[in-house]
Amino acid sequence: MSNNETKHDKEKFIAYANGPSLEEINGTVKVPKGKGFWRTLLAYSGPGALVAVGYMDPGNWSTSITGGQNFQYLLMSIILMSSLVAMLLQYMAAKLGIVTQLDLAQAIRARTGKTLGIILWIMTELAIMATDIAEVIGAAIALYLLFGIPMFLAVFITVLDVLVLLLLTKVGFRKIETIVVALILVILFVFTYQVALSNPDWGAVFSGFIPSAKTFSTTPTVNGMTPLMGTLGIIGATVMPHNLYLHSAVSQTRQIDHDDEEAVAQAVKFSAWDSNIQLTAAFVVNCLLLIMGVAVFKTGAVQDASFFGLYDALSDTSTLSNGVLISVAKSGILSVLFAVALLASGQNSTITGTLTGQVIMEGFVNLKMPLWARRLVTRLIAVVPVLLCVAFTSGQSTIQEHQSLNTLMNNSQVFLAFALPFSMIPLIMMTDSEATMGRFKNSLIIKVLGWLSVISLTVLNLKGLPDSITDFFGEHPTATQVSVAHGIAYFLIVAILLLLAWTIVEIKKGDKHLAKMNSNHKA
Repeated sequence: MSNNETKHDKEKFIAYANGPSLEEINGTVKVPKGKGFWRTLLAYSGPGALVAVGYMDPGNWSTSITGGQNFQYLLMSIILMSSLVAMLLQYMAAKLGIVTQLDLAQAIRARTGKTLGIILWIMTELAIMATDIAEVIGAAIALYLLFGIPMFLAVFITVLDVLVLLLLTKVGFRKIETIVVALILVILFVFTYQVALSNPDWGAVFSGFIPSAKTFSTTPTVNGMTPLMGTLGIIGATVMPHNLYLHSAVSQTRQIDHDDEEAVAQAVKFSAWDSNIQLTAAFVVNCLLLIMGVAVFKTGAVQDASFFGLYDALSDTSTLSNGVLISVAKSGILSVLFAVALLASGQNSTITGTLTGQVIMEGFVNLKMPLWARRLVTRLIAVVPVLLCVAFTSGQSTIQEHQSLNTLMNNSQVFLAFALPFSMIPLIMMTDSEATMGRFKNSLIIKVLGWLSVISLTVLNLKGLPDSITDFFGEHPTATQVSVAHGIAYFLIVAILLLLAWTIVEIKKGDKHLAKMNSNHKA
């Protein structure tokens, strides 16, 4: 392509894209050679923080806190297992990006036909928009709680975060990573402080990390939730498909000599360290959220598990568990810190959501549009259901308004159950492949653990789909509504399995074709 054609494409609002993943920042961060472990790790640190954001976004908050309120420390083991699975999958995603120089969307598209590529793109876009709904709700509520801005106006203000993104794109990718880490530290500080004041039973906390069959039980039902529902909620809010696409792209921001296998091996090693350290921080935040549900509040004291309810509960001395918390709560600092952490979480997710959107659009359909425009479109789409929810509940009681927004946020996560297998299964298939990865293909233990994790998560997500669809009919669905919901769920499960089979077959064919091409090239 000539320079004039390249310039012409850049001037187009929507242009053809078939270059490196996130081309503007690809390979822009220098890494030292022959330096010590810590200096090298520092150079590679950053992409893991962008990924970790998705594991502590507003969608995680109510599931963890409510799980603690209803079942004490029983679900701590689910947070641990989800985090370990996340570390495994993110390691594979980063490795795929570094070794192949393709992000996950590009790698899937290279092995599948045009029709399937478009279907998978639409599905992943819906998952990102569903995640965006949680970010809109979280950020808008934080603005309302901190500054008293009416919800309708606060929702519109969340659209303006595109201006923040425009500013960030001008300061360089390394600075974006630093800002994200700083916001993560704010969230970590807030919840560490609140849990420290609550003085939890640490023996019971650590006992909760021991897996138990009770976590997958359908009894007892506490406040409309069973342990299985709590488990599925935590898993669904923790392992998200867009993080795999994002990590496979941002892992390529470091300057690596791909002709030197040892340099590639170093990049894989330190990217894994970065990812695991940052995901450990996300694991700690999610543990703190569940501990809050148990130790900060009296058991069963939080009747309204929405962000509004939690904010109010942190300033209500009758809901708090000990004298220290009560004395601090009187100053209002506990509730203000909660709202600040919520705003930080929403802004972090805005940055990562926009980058992921660009990755999947360029990777699946080879189209590119300006980051601000891409963000504006997805945010405006996400804003519509939130505004409708606010409008329809404006004449109802305050707690009904709060619960409606909370339900919308939880129901929006259903799309994640659809999209997750279509990112996990191709990822593990490609990183298992010698034709794709060469010496960097998954070891036997990684392969076994990977498939065990992927199959378990897929089965659990599909198992929880009937109840998730039923939730759309409200808290007290009729027998007819339950029957309709289950019928829809079973239809979707069959459709998902057929589409998965199609995806697996095409990726296998694509991989065989790649192996043949490599063989001919060597010959």
